[in-house]
Amino acid sequence: MVTSIILMNVERSKINETAEKLAETDGISEVYSVSGNYDLVAIARVRTNEDLSDLVTNHLLKIDTIRKTETMLAFKAFSRHDLDAMFAIGI
Repeated sequence: MVTSIILMNVERSKINETAEKLAETDGISEVYSVSGNYDLVAIARVRTNEDLSDLVTNHLLKIDTIRKTETMLAFKAFSRHDLDAMFAIGI
């Protein structure tokens, strides 16, 4: 599984609407509104790098309220939760 963190600047008046669209998008597992330099942070979990590329360059591009993104690829998870196992059984 490929996990990435996508930082986004969006239209100020459309933050909630954009977050809802993102949450409905296949491959996006979580969306957070945050403080700081970005408006939203999305966690993407997909099977392959090609799936991530498709998500970022095709699907997110269609959400016109997103002004700028920065995508970070996660190398290793340091967590008490076994996320891969949770997603493998469909939780």
